Amino acid sequence: MLTYRRTLAASTLAVSVLLTAACSPGGPGDGPAARGTALAAVDTLTVKGRAPKTGYEREKFGRAWADVDGNGCGTRDDILKRDLTGVRFTDGHCKVASGTLTDDPYTGTTVRYVRGRSKVDIDHVVALSDAWQKGASKWDGETRRRFANDPLNLLAVDAATNRGKSDGDAATWLPPNRAYRCAYVARQVAVKKKYGVWVTEGERDAMKKVLGTCPQQKLP
Repeated sequence: MLTYRRTLAASTLAVSVLLTAACSPGGPGDGPAARGTALAAVDTLTVKGRAPKTGYEREKFGRAWADVDGNGCGTRDDILKRDLTGVRFTDGHCKVASGTLTDDPYTGTTVRYVRGRSKVDIDHVVALSDAWQKGASKWDGETRRRFANDPLNLLAVDAATNRGKSDGDAATWLPPNRAYRCAYVARQVAVKKKYGVWVTEGERDAMKKVLGTCPQQKLP
């Protein structure tokens, strides 16, 4: 009988410990970020202070919207074709005349695109000027050109919202559309990791705060 009581007590204690660990802030759910997630990738980024903006010019990143993939179309039109629906062309296959951004990532709204009076911008998710102050000033011209035209770093978005963002990083600007914030920050992490762009301490903390709400978010 005594042995039975000791076994029962031990089992009860073990269950209690497991429940406490699972429910407490220090439990299994709050351990190191899972490998392959955007949250884990934040810790692979170099943390440094922001360098001066001295010498930054858009032209340092090459001609705007170059045809870097050799398909005959500029990068801007490539991204419009990728992100818009109902696309119509001015020349049959390349220059986008019109289309619809059916779920703008920054606002969650529908935005109509008409060439020449567009309410759609192509945003550099990691702004060129932000990159310049965090490593890109030391790159060669070809690396900057590839960075400025990399589809990973480009999104079709609502123009007014994008212009409000300016060259902000995750510490100073996040999309008003809260449902997109995890994907947005994950994309910034992916771009900075790919090109070795560093982050400030405040930026790193802001990234972790957002991604902490979606710890399984993968890098795009």
